[in-house]
Amino acid sequence: MNPLPASTGWSWIKRGFALFGKQPIELSTLFLAFMFLVLALGLLPAEIGNISLLLLTPVFTMGFMQACVEVERGKRAHPGLLLTGFRSPAFRTLLLLGVMYLLASLLASVVFAQIDDSVFRKVLERKIAVTSPEVQNSSFLYAMLASFLVYTPAAMAFWYAAPLIAWKRMKLGKAMFYSFFAVWRAHRIFLVYGLGWVGITFVFFFVLTVAAILTGGNQTLSVLITMPACVALFSIFFCTFYPSYTDIFGKPDGAADTPVADGLNR
Repeated sequence: MNPLPASTGWSWIKRGFALFGKQPIELSTLFLAFMFLVLALGLLPAEIGNISLLLLTPVFTMGFMQACVEVERGKRAHPGLLLTGFRSPAFRTLLLLGVMYLLASLLASVVFAQIDDSVFRKVLERKIAVTSPEVQNSSFLYAMLASFLVYTPAAMAFWYAAPLIAWKRMKLGKAMFYSFFAVWRAHRIFLVYGLGWVGITFVFFFVLTVAAILTGGNQTLSVLITMPACVALFSIFFCTFYPSYTDIFGKPDGAADTPVADGLNR
């Protein structure tokens, strides 16, 4: 790919907002449908539900990516697009990618638990209080850092893997390889992208806090403001994935005509 300026990270965010602005109701409905499925998986026994969600994350990812394609083409996005990954010829490979998601998450969790000595888990299970000396003397921050360092390379390999598998018909290993090095080469762009989202999130919660104060603590009114705002923000976040992909690997249509290796080396 041609070198892209670091400001491209902010461009991805702006284009995500623009995509959402074309069909805000449709894309919000798509996200709500996804959340409904997540809640449905939550009804399963804890471990089964969590594992199922991780396994299906790449499959659902393609639903949001396809929704962005439809919006860009002027077609209507709808909840049925969440099934895009299930209908894809690459469905089995997407599930294998989900297995990799699961293994990476388990590894990061094991590293965290070993360093933290399961203190955080005890807090979640209410076996000890947050203010207890055991928590104050724990290695929580070191555990978080170690877990982050373990999971980050995996996250880089996963970032573009699903669309590369579904749209470029890549095998699992090749897709993760290209995803990792695409993110590595664009690290300055991703830094701006990440900082941009940190800033947006800060402003978002600041505005919600002010709104809560202005409503006089009315919980019903606060929920009516907060829920649509959160749905919109998360939907926009998913919409930013698509421009980040197309800037590096090109549009889905015709992408198969140009080898990805050539695209990365130009």
